[in-house]
Amino acid sequence: MRQPLREVPAQSAKLIGVARNLYILAAVLLLFAAISFVMAMTSGRMQPALPANGTLWKTSALFLTVGGLIVALLAVMTAMFEQVDRRNEERRTSHRGRRGPGSRER
Repeated sequence: MRQPLREVPAQSAKLIGVARNLYILAAVLLLFAAISFVMAMTSGRMQPALPANGTLWKTSALFLTVGGLIVALLAVMTAMFEQVDRRNEERRTSHRGRRGPGSRER
C-alpha cells in the first residue's frame, strides 16, 4: 500500500531553497578560491600577460576560502534548523491525529 505524499509547508520550502542556494554559493566561492590559488602558484611562468602579483592572488584565495567556508557553515545550520522544524511539525500533526477531532486534552 502506497502512502500519500506529504505536503511541504511553504515556510519549509523556502528554507530548503535557501540552504540549496547557500550550498551553491559556497561551492562557487571555493571554486574561485582554488582558481586564485592556482594563479598564485603559476602567476608569471605560463602566461606572461597575466598579473604577476602572487601575494594578491594568495590573499584573494584566502579570503574566498574563508568566505566559502562561512557560507557552507551557514548552509549546514540552515538545513539543520529546517530539519528540526519539519520534524517538530510532523510530531505535532501526528499527535493531533492520535487525539482525534474535538478532543480537549492537552
